[in-house]
Amino acid sequence: MDTNDIIKTRIETVLPILDERQRRVYLSAEAQSIGWGGKSRIAELSSVTRRTIAKGEAESFVIMDASTKKRIRKEGGGRKKVIEHQPEILQAIENIVSPHTMGDPMNPLIWTSKSIRKIAAELLILGFTACHEVVRQCLIELGYSLQVNKKTKEGGDSPDRDAQFEHINKIAKEFAQKNDPVISVDCKKKELIGEYKNNGQEWTQVGNPTEVNVYDFIDKTNGKASPYGVYDIQNNRGWINVGISSDTAAFAVSTIRDWWEQEGKILYPTANRLYINADGGGSNGSRNHLWKEELQQFSNIYGLDIWVSHFPPGTSKWNKIEHRLFSYISKNWRAKPLTSLLVIINLIGATTTTAGLVVKANLDQSIYPTGIKVSEQEKQNLNIERNDFHGEWNYKILPKL
Repeated sequence: MDTNDIIKTRIETVLPILDERQRRVYLSAEAQSIGWGGKSRIAELSSVTRRTIAKGEAESFVIMDASTKKRIRKEGGGRKKVIEHQPEILQAIENIVSPHTMGDPMNPLIWTSKSIRKIAAELLILGFTACHEVVRQCLIELGYSLQVNKKTKEGGDSPDRDAQFEHINKIAKEFAQKNDPVISVDCKKKELIGEYKNNGQEWTQVGNPTEVNVYDFIDKTNGKASPYGVYDIQNNRGWINVGISSDTAAFAVSTIRDWWEQEGKILYPTANRLYINADGGGSNGSRNHLWKEELQQFSNIYGLDIWVSHFPPGTSKWNKIEHRLFSYISKNWRAKPLTSLLVIINLIGATTTTAGLVVKANLDQSIYPTGIKVSEQEKQNLNIERNDFHGEWNYKILPKL
């Protein structure tokens, strides 16, 4: 008879003679006797929920608290705490974890990367006796706690970061007041095409998950998809070109040009200027000469004044396309293998939100070569006006007559 059978027999024998509260407290005691994973194990053996067992655990503390008020033994009686008969144990624990302590030593909240069981084992070597639970209590007393990583660093913080945000906001408001277009652009993460796992969960029949490849080795036949997006801030509309080639400046501006031809000039028939918000790096980066050369050609063709503002380094998450368009596309295709370009385009085009987001997707089968250099002559021929405030981030490209 294995352990589970013994526990199950005991539960089936005791539960019928207890009331509801006593059952909860009893099951929580059984779970605590098992230790880690006890609630799940007892829940399975007794056919009750973990929530019920957790409630019994809370009730047991209330009962214990009430019982202390009716104690028979005088206060201070019973076995002494480990810390009392091993007073050096706190310092020993501090010495064990301090070489591995992370974070700011001046911060009152510190934490350790060593597990409490490893610490207990090292204490045993040093001649102390303490179980892992005692170690946990000692760590709490010393000011330690379990922590997860916190995302706060955004790369090299520019001293004018906030001022650039204010500049972008000011120009965008001015454009919106005059019904001139403001767009946010970027390339979404490249996606493998084929039977590959896609993050997220989706409702399916029990025991019938979607089966995908074990390994994410690229299928050279299908390759990768490169979705480049344009988000029209005023109209809450998205335009995605799904490319099969490289993410280059030519691909980026081609997408903007497609958007303008298919939607922009229809939604903004009287506009003679366009404001583009883009990240500071990548195919639409502030230092990308091909990006500026392609925008110059775009400006010449349509007679548009192209205003551009780049976000400072490490602040791409503030670009509106990330959280108003790309995030919803990712939610829409969660847990769905992107088996073909058609599937990708359909899933992007079906993306909506309660705020009325509309997305159009298009397949771009052009091949955009990499490594194209812009000559010094072409750089000199750019009709570009740089803003007095961070001209490397803020500039206009005007049509060449």
